[in-house]
Amino acid sequence: MKINDILTRELKDPKFSEAYHADKEKSASALALYHTREEAGLTQADLAERANVPQSTIARIERGDNVTFDKLAEIAHAMGKTIKIEFTQ
Repeated sequence: MKINDILTRELKDPKFSEAYHADKEKSASALALYHTREEAGLTQADLAERANVPQSTIARIERGDNVTFDKLAEIAHAMGKTIKIEFTQ
């Protein structure tokens, strides 16, 4: 059985589906920050200094820990970026 078949079956369970989508969205924001920081040629420490936050904050976000929209916006602005929010199906 292929992973996509297993995932399709498991997503029919409302509890699994809710947890899967929550983690997927956190992972997406973590990866977006990581890739943007890397493209800018910044270390976590560099970005933390620019954003006036501890380096551990950048590390936590890149691990997928919860973060406020305000904090993400602050970090994005420190890199000369903005955040784009999009609701999709």
